[in-house]
Amino acid sequence: MNKLLIVGTVAFDAIETPFGKTDKILGGAATYIGISASFFNVKSAIVSVVGDDFPQEYLDLLTDRNIDISGIEVVKGGKTFFWSGLYHNDLNSRDTLVTELNVLADFQPKVPQDYKNAEIVMLGNLHPLVQSSVLDQMETKPKLVVLDTMNFWMDCALPELLDIIKRVDVITINDEEARQLSGEYSLVKAAAKIHEMGPKYVVIKKGEHGALLFHGKEIFFAPALPLEDVFDPTGAGDTFAGGFSGYITQSENVSFDNMKNAIIYGSNLASFCVEKFGTERMVDLDENEVVSRLKQFKSLTQFDIEL
Repeated sequence: MNKLLIVGTVAFDAIETPFGKTDKILGGAATYIGISASFFNVKSAIVSVVGDDFPQEYLDLLTDRNIDISGIEVVKGGKTFFWSGLYHNDLNSRDTLVTELNVLADFQPKVPQDYKNAEIVMLGNLHPLVQSSVLDQMETKPKLVVLDTMNFWMDCALPELLDIIKRVDVITINDEEARQLSGEYSLVKAAAKIHEMGPKYVVIKKGEHGALLFHGKEIFFAPALPLEDVFDPTGAGDTFAGGFSGYITQSENVSFDNMKNAIIYGSNLASFCVEKFGTERMVDLDENEVVSRLKQFKSLTQFDIEL
């Protein structure tokens, strides 16, 4: 069984959307990635940091899904990373109300010994120097390194971000970030520019409009499933990344054709994430629902045409 190493935040979120608001709930990139990847037959571990204010029940939730948490450092007397955001009516734009780095400010990642030979590494959204530190600790070269990042790092740590981009195989960013990183408005030109920075594969997420996968001159498009109810988009991109990397890890196949399937699996799981606040929908999700919605994706995209 292949191993998946996940790096990212395990955190508290407080979210307000047009449909309601929450107090502090479980959040963080690594949390969403780990829960999403747990729907596949893989061995996974999370590398992150929390304070001793982080409830044991949240750690138990991860271990109950067979996620190794030995790489999650608990800082005695420390406070867990906290983010609060307000989403606008279109749910595509948001305002960050509070960001408290807390224990994340001095985070030095420590990869568990058993995962220093992981075949797949999923670098969730974090400071590029933390992401680089994880790759430095690997004892064998992974089959595939996937990087997720955001415009914040493009604004405040661009040289470090460009350094880590050189070392990865796949980068996943949204359309706005792809344009900022490349300086190109056309996503086809943007992907070509990002290829030149190092990654063989570029995944550009377009929210409710699906996702694009670029590999050289090859392009694949996966739609997003039209949903009746979208309550909270927080974590959807991370859930997508978890589904993508989890499927690749399980299938032991890093080809472009197999990544097409991984994009669909990631999009499928992300479609559930947005239906409730935080991780609630993903935690309650069962295998039958996942398979049923995959069939919807298939019927949405499959057609016969005479040529």
